Amino acid sequence: MRIGFIKMFLIVLLFFSGCASLKVEERRASAVEENRSAESTVLAKSAKSWDGNLLPNYPSERPEISVLKINIPAGATLPMHKHPVINAGYMLEGELMVETESGAVMHLKAGDAIIEVVDTWHFGRNEGKVPVEIVVFYAGTASLPVTEYKNK
Repeated sequence: MRIGFIKMFLIVLLFFSGCASLKVEERRASAVEENRSAESTVLAKSAKSWDGNLLPNYPSERPEISVLKINIPAGATLPMHKHPVINAGYMLEGELMVETESGAVMHLKAGDAIIEVVDTWHFGRNEGKVPVEIVVFYAGTASLPVTEYKNK
């Protein structure tokens, strides 16, 4: 009786281990199919910000990455501000005009990518009829704010 139980246990164990390896193979095949359909599109790549200035070196302390989704109501104007850290964004919706204190201007619309100016005073204005929605990635440090406002 004991040998019969052990044989039965081994048969069940082999059966389930075979099923498990089939599932693993199915997952691998599925992952391979998914990788075949993946695409990558470069939205922005530059050593310069949108105004043509070279980006600064990264700070030497431990990096801290922040990702913000920013909404700007139709017709709203942002206050004069600057970013002490390198940042880039992707416009999901709307139209945005960005202007530096020295008068350089950039117009963004949904689907545009931007490599933002660093340590340069600027403001933005939603010139469209719908809210602006932009996702911005900041490559900073814990000791640096992502935005500083003028006159505050």
